[in-house]
Amino acid sequence: MSKYQLNTEDNRAFMKQCREELLAFGRRFPSPGGSSYYLGDDGTPWTERPRETWITSRMAHVYAIGAMLGCEDAAELSASAIRGLRGELHDDAAGGWYAGLTADGQILPDKQCYAHAFVILAASSGVLAGIEGADALLKDALQVYEQYFWDEQEGLAKDTWNTEFTVCSAYRGLNANMHSVEALLAAADVTGEELYRERAGRIIRRVLTFTQAFEDRIPEHYSEDWKPLAEFNAEKKDDPFKPYGATPGHGIEWARLIVQWALSSYPGAETGDGGGSDRTVSEEAQPFIDAAQRLYQRAVKDAWNADGAPGLVYTTDWTGAPIVHDRMHWTLAEAINTSAVLFRVTGQARYAEDYEAFLQYLDACVLDHEKGSWFHQLDRNNQVIGTVWPGKSDLYHAFQATLIPYGPVSLSIAPGVKKQSRGQIITGQIITGRARRD
Repeated sequence: MSKYQLNTEDNRAFMKQCREELLAFGRRFPSPGGSSYYLGDDGTPWTERPRETWITSRMAHVYAIGAMLGCEDAAELSASAIRGLRGELHDDAAGGWYAGLTADGQILPDKQCYAHAFVILAASSGVLAGIEGADALLKDALQVYEQYFWDEQEGLAKDTWNTEFTVCSAYRGLNANMHSVEALLAAADVTGEELYRERAGRIIRRVLTFTQAFEDRIPEHYSEDWKPLAEFNAEKKDDPFKPYGATPGHGIEWARLIVQWALSSYPGAETGDGGGSDRTVSEEAQPFIDAAQRLYQRAVKDAWNADGAPGLVYTTDWTGAPIVHDRMHWTLAEAINTSAVLFRVTGQARYAEDYEAFLQYLDACVLDHEKGSWFHQLDRNNQVIGTVWPGKSDLYHAFQATLIPYGPVSLSIAPGVKKQSRGQIITGQIITGRARRD
C-alpha cells in the first residue's frame, strides 16, 4: 500500500495523522509544578509514579516542535515542562537536575548524564520555538554538562554522579553517550558553536573503534577506563535498564546519528530531487556513511523477524542470537528513521523496502488504534506486555519517527522543522549571535 511507501503523498498523510494523534494523546502530561507525569495506556497521567527529568525533557522537546508545526496549545505545554525543568526538578543547591521526584515530592537519587542530555535537547528545541526560559535553561544545561559529564581527555561522557555531584560512578555506558551526541548536535545547530559538533564527532569516532572487535555490534557497558564489559549482567541478561549483550535498536539509532554528524561536519551538495539519493556525499563523510550502513545492516539482520515472528528483538548475544525477544516501540521508531535516512543518502532500494516493511508492522501491531499512541512493549508473539514499559510513558521516539523520514538529513529534528516551516534556519541568535555553517 502506498501509505507505507517513502516519498508518496499517502505516506506523508499517514505520518501527519500519526503525529497529530500523538500530540493529542500526550496533552495531559503536565503536573502542577510542570514536571511530566508518566502516561498510562489511554494517556491518563499515572500520578503515583515518579515524575522524571528525562520524560519531562522529552515532552518539552516534543511540544516545542509541535508549536513550530502550529499545534494548538503546544507552546503552553512545552512551557509547562520547561518551567518544571527550571523549577522543581532543578537542584538549586548542587546544580544540575534530579533524576526525578516521587509522587510525594521526594528526590530520586543520582545525577544522570542520560537525563542531562535530554535537558539540553529540550532547551535547544525550546529556544527555536521561542519558549520562555528555554535560553536560560540551555545555558545552564550546557554548563553543567561541561563541568560534570564531559571528559575532555577521553572524548566521551561520564555516566552517573551522586546527587551532590561529589562522587562519580565507575560505570561508563554508551546509552548516555548516544543521547549526548543527539544533544550536542542539537546544541551546535541552535547556538552555532561548532565545538559541540566536534565533541559529538569525538564520541562517534570512539564508538566506531569499540565495534571493530564485535562485528559491528555495539558493546553497551564499560569500565571506568573505557574497557568494554562484554559479559556485564551475564547473570541477569534481561536487566530492564542495563541488559546483557547487544541492543540492535541502539545500533540502528547510532547509524542515523552518525549520518547526521558526518553530513553536517563534511557537507556535500544537496540535489533536492526528493527521490532516491537527495545529496552527494563528500569524500570525508563517506567512510562514516559506510560505517553507519554496516551498523544498521548488522542490527536489522540480527533483530528483524529473527525468531519467526514479525518485529525487532530487543537484545542479542555476541553472535547475533536473540536473548530478550520483546519488541520495544522505540526500536521500531529508530528503524523507521534510519531506513528512511539511509535511502535518502544512498539511494539504495533496500532501505526504502525496509521502511515500507517497518511501517506495515507499525500499523498492524504497534499502533494502538483504540486508545492512541504506540504500544511500548510487545512480547515475542506481539502481545502487549508491561514488564519494562507499562503504559505509554511519553511521545519522543514515536513522534520523531513521523518527522525524521522527511526532515533535512544533516540537521537535528527541531532545526529541521524550523527550516521547513520558515524556509530557513533561524539559529545562533539567542544564545551566541553566531550562525552555524551549512
